[in-house]
Parts: sequence; structure tokens; C-alpha cells
Amino acid sequence: MNAMVETYGREVTERCEKVTDKLSINSFTMMCVIGKGSYAEVILARKKDTGVIYALKILKKKKIEQRNQREHVRTERNILTEMNHPFLIKMAFAFQNEKKLYFALEYCPGGELFNLLQKRRRFSEEHARFYVCQMILALEHLHKYDIIYRDLKPENVLIDIDGYIRLTDFGLSKTGISGNKGAYSVCGTPEYLAPEILFQRGHGKAVDWWTLGAILFEMLTGLPPFYTPNREELFQKIKYYALKYPPYLSPNAKNLLDGLFQKEPSKRLGSGTGGAEEIKAHPWFQGVDWKSIYNKEIKAPFLPIIKSDVDVSNFDPEFTEAPIGSLGSITDTSTEIDQSYTGWSYSGNDLEAAGMDRPTTMEIE
Repeated sequence: MNAMVETYGREVTERCEKVTDKLSINSFTMMCVIGKGSYAEVILARKKDTGVIYALKILKKKKIEQRNQREHVRTERNILTEMNHPFLIKMAFAFQNEKKLYFALEYCPGGELFNLLQKRRRFSEEHARFYVCQMILALEHLHKYDIIYRDLKPENVLIDIDGYIRLTDFGLSKTGISGNKGAYSVCGTPEYLAPEILFQRGHGKAVDWWTLGAILFEMLTGLPPFYTPNREELFQKIKYYALKYPPYLSPNAKNLLDGLFQKEPSKRLGSGTGGAEEIKAHPWFQGVDWKSIYNKEIKAPFLPIIKSDVDVSNFDPEFTEAPIGSLGSITDTSTEIDQSYTGWSYSGNDLEAAGMDRPTTMEIE
């Protein structure tokens, strides 16, 4: 990662240690369960002293250690503190107790893109293009700092109150990747894995452009590419088969997908010296005002209906109807600090006054 970013991250961490000394799970009122992963749960919570609503991501240290995920969790924490972009989820606080790690993240009341896609079945090309443009800008920003995301999928794309998106969950991200090699772990969601991950010959930034193609295909058709419930058959198709397109896709959409689904990473659209600019220049994006997208000046094709600041109607009822505490996330309210996670604390406390908005660090030329 860029040395300037690392230095900034250390300075922020040192500044925040004192700020979060007294911050604990008891600083929040738990409202509702809104998500769950393999070793993390997300609770809608209100900070008691300010009334600000957060998505509180709670990770269990025991499960992190059992799954050997300490490095991944630390990477996620560092990305959340160091990366600043309108389409990446923002974090206000990170703190811990003896058994848990906590991220207090901005709340996106529009829910997951996955839930919206399930309801709509598929999007028009115009609707899908609106989201894909934001994903490109977010991935471009991560790649600028030699970070690969590796987990772009509808479940990891949140919709804010204005209908714009945030990429979330950086647990599979990896830093220090300058090209199309350097990472070797087989990780990610099966339906979205790039061929080079399956071949285990090393992978890099090109995997994110493959997953961009995968999520675009799913938005346009309703299913991930090469989809089959048989895992081995799925992997064979990803590695060797050509993708078939439904007849209703436009020629430009098919051509874009062909470029993103190149099996050889070096031939994939976006993998050349131009990076994301190669994708932006594709005819399917003709007429897109990238600066207006970045500045959120274009009306979103979908605006979530939000009845209150704690409205969770756009989230999966499987989570929201679960009793708080039933998933085991908040039964421990210890304030004892486990020193093996030193340097964990973070506070962007000035975000609260601005409603989680903070100045961005990149301008679109």
C-alpha cells in the first residue's frame, strides 16, 4: 500500500486510541439484526450520546482465530480507516472488548442490492449501468492504492437513502497488489470466482474486473454467469466454457461482457496500462458523465422508501425478524481489552456532526 496512506493510517490510529478508550457496546442501543456472516453479525444500533444510527458489525474473536482470519480482519479494518470514497462504506468507530471486535459503519437504509434484484428479477441496462459506473469508480480507487477487493457480489453492495451504492465487507481484500499477480489464496464466492483464482497460478487486479462482469451479467439476466448448483461443474464452466447471452441484451452489453470475461487476465478489459479507463471508454458507457456520477448529481433509478431513521424494511426479514441476541452477537458486554489486538481502535468522531459524510479525496477530471 502507498507509504503515504500507511503513514496517515498510523497517525489516525494513534489519535483515535484515546478517543475510543471509553467506547464500548454499552455506548449503543441495539435496535435490530440486519445481517449475518460466517463469523460476523450486523446490528442496527443507535449511539446513546448522539442519537446517530449505525450498522454495528460485530466479529467474534474466537471464530476469527479458529478460521485463521486475523490477517483478513486486520486488512478490513485498515481499509475502512484509510480508504475514502463516495462509493465505499464509511466507518465512524472501531473498538473491542475481551471477546469481540466492533465496526460502527454508516447505515444504508436501502438494503442490499441482492434484495432489490430478487424483487425486480433483473434490471434494465440503464438501471444496471447506473450501479456499474459507481462500482468501477470504487474499484478504480482501491486499485490506485494497490488493493484488490475480491468479493464484489450483490450481497456486498448496499444502497443509501439517495439510491447510490456503497461497497462493503473488505474481509477478502488484499493489499500490496500492483498488477495481475501477487495473490494466491483461493477465496471468494464460488459463482463470482475468476478463472485464475481456480487455476491457482496467482492473481491480481484483473479478478475485480471479472467480478464486475459477473455482477453486471446477474443484474441484466437475474442469475450469475455459468450458474449451476453443481460446484464442480460451475468451476469447469468458469475455467473453460464460453458464456452464452440471452437475446435481449444489446450488442454493446454483450461486447462489454466479452471483454470482462476474458479467461486470460492479461487480455481482460481493464487489465492493460489504462486500467479502469479502458472500461470507461467502452461504447456501452457512451454518454456517461462520470463526474456527475461521482458527485451524486444524477437521479437514481431506484429510491428506497424510508419511513424512519430505523426503517429496515429493505433488508431480509430472515435477519430483521430474528430477536436481538438470538444470534449470540451482543450477549457479552465486557469492556475488558484484549491487548493482542493493539492498534485496533479508530474514531472518525467528526463524522457524526456531518451525518457520516466527509470530504472525498479524489476529483474526477
